[in-house]
Amino acid sequence: MARRPLPRILSKDSAQIARTQIARSRELARTAADSATDVLHPLITVSRGLRRLASAGRRRWVETPKDKRGPLLFLAASVVLVVVLAPYGPLLAAIALMAAAAWQGRDRTPPAPDGPDESQAERLRSLYEALVPYFSTDGDPAPLYAHGGEWEKAFDTHEFDDTGRVGHLVIRYPAYFPDGEGEARARVEQLLAAKAGRGREYHFAWDEEGNRLTVTVLAPLPTDIAAQRFVTAPGETVLGFTDPTEVQRTLPLSYGDEQRDTPPVVWRTGLRSTEPHLLAMGHPGSGTSTLLRSIALQALQYGDVLIADGGGTGEYACLIGRDGVLAVECAPAGALASLEWAAQETERRLVAINRARQAGDPPPEDTRRPLWLILDRPSVFTHLTAAEGRQDPQTLLQMPLRHGRAANVTVVVAEQFESAEALSDAVRQHTRARVVLGPASPEQLRTVLGAPPHTTPLAQVPPGRGYARLGTGPVHRLQVPSTPDPYDDATGDADRQAVSALLPPRTTPADAAPAEPLGAAAPVETAPLAAEAMAAESS
Repeated sequence: MARRPLPRILSKDSAQIARTQIARSRELARTAADSATDVLHPLITVSRGLRRLASAGRRRWVETPKDKRGPLLFLAASVVLVVVLAPYGPLLAAIALMAAAAWQGRDRTPPAPDGPDESQAERLRSLYEALVPYFSTDGDPAPLYAHGGEWEKAFDTHEFDDTGRVGHLVIRYPAYFPDGEGEARARVEQLLAAKAGRGREYHFAWDEEGNRLTVTVLAPLPTDIAAQRFVTAPGETVLGFTDPTEVQRTLPLSYGDEQRDTPPVVWRTGLRSTEPHLLAMGHPGSGTSTLLRSIALQALQYGDVLIADGGGTGEYACLIGRDGVLAVECAPAGALASLEWAAQETERRLVAINRARQAGDPPPEDTRRPLWLILDRPSVFTHLTAAEGRQDPQTLLQMPLRHGRAANVTVVVAEQFESAEALSDAVRQHTRARVVLGPASPEQLRTVLGAPPHTTPLAQVPPGRGYARLGTGPVHRLQVPSTPDPYDDATGDADRQAVSALLPPRTTPADAAPAEPLGAAAPVETAPLAAEAMAAESS
């Protein structure tokens, strides 16, 4: 029996060519439409005027009383008769009718004002006066900023939104302003955010060479993105979504019955990752647990996950017993045993990979599957184990953090700002991918991210809203996809179904205890670890 050929899927290049052809066709059609409009503009104007004259005549006839309609018809018929009998009467009447129609059909839209109106000019003048102390000095012979000066010289471009507030502004500033200092920039940005209108996010672009500051109002990030399967490659994790001008990539997302292309913040892990581990900070209710749940659901598609929940709120109960979930620990003893096993597993993988490379063989299959260690509020375990006289679980993270990239082990830690000082030095040093969720001060953002964002943080933000920075890259605005606990009564039906559809099948009953603890792994030769681990890490 002959098989029907499968439909060929368009490659990336062919899809790009198709999009280019569609864009050119649209541009050609738009150009043809504009040309036709220019050619037919007189006819369109006369037709519009005839329609308006006919409407005016109809209204006049309706408003005329019935007892006066007869004389009016007689007068109109007399005028038509005179026009017909007069020399060149019909021609002159047609010319007069076309002229009247052209006059009535003209575009009556008033021209847009060249400059700002009175209220807008007052706003710009207020901004100018507020910037005078920051952009002026006593020794300037020709100051650009002075009290009572001309704001038109300082503001190159200005646009306003529908509410009358500033939407886009290009500001000139003198060359002696220290635009390379973060404190000087922060003072100006804080002033502009307060004077231009609170409750909005502003993006500040400093052009140090041209002495220009561009202020742009950012649109709110979408908060209706539900948990779903993202179109990503193995080793790619979607942390959230950002502005379209910040990244070069978009992902097709489902919004109910429609689809949109949204720019994501993609975190790459694995052997060639420069930021193999992640740290998320925030206040209670900021959405850090939602971020970890989203990461865990994406990680289970290609690897195994081990979760240690220090909060003890049952945020990850939906993952217990699922395929690929090694353990979900909420007690200090279980967390210690699980992290001890994770350290031994990292060591075992390093030794196995090093021996395989020395023998010229590919790495063993059991070392290629990614292992994810997800810790929510490990500082709670630190305090509990210290009270019981046990080992700090964070000390067991040194091996996965230092050598996890070579062993396909990824560590994700979420902590609250109130307990940030309880994080170990290993966690601080080796988590180069950073996320801050919820309201945060500029000092907190700079401390966690290592650089200030180019936008003004808001005091009130929705859950899952914050900033992300991968290594030494730029700081992105971030909105985490909605991934709530499906067992929570406050979760909506749509979000509960979206998360439940991503959960792997349950292979172990949730109340069944494992036959042996995770720490009961096969003994590992630890003597040659240092040399072999260094060789595996360097390769």
